[in-house]
Amino acid sequence: MDFYNKIIYEAGTWEEKNLNSWANGRIKDLLGSLDPLEFSTGKASVYEVSKCSGDAFLVTVRNKKRVGYTYELGLKFKGEWLIKEESKKVKGYLDVPEFSFGELEDLEVQISFTDNKDLSSDNKAQISKDLKSFLAPIREKLRKFEEELKGR
Repeated sequence: MDFYNKIIYEAGTWEEKNLNSWANGRIKDLLGSLDPLEFSTGKASVYEVSKCSGDAFLVTVRNKKRVGYTYELGLKFKGEWLIKEESKKVKGYLDVPEFSFGELEDLEVQISFTDNKDLSSDNKAQISKDLKSFLAPIREKLRKFEEELKGR
């Protein structure tokens, strides 16, 4: 801590509050309630938030509140697609790499499959394209989280 920051800190004009416990629970609640999606040849749903790690905080500097967070998410999905006239059950993960406050437009999702021995790379590409449709509802839930965080 440099001299200037030490003076501000000691003068009591700086306060940081850890909001991790609230944020973790709230993100899990919001994303656990994602609606299933239907596609032209299939449907899928998110059934578990398998990873929710990061930090959320409230900083008060000279009576001005600022909030922020940085998180990573993992969501488990399951679905069913019609492939060559045959219904195939598909499971896997939607991983949302690091994202932070005010950067939801840059949100990305990476898709990985479990039990995918029957799927060709073309099938995986089509299913992945379908699953990227979850980005919009994920983004909406996280916008709601940001609004609630600002109100803390």
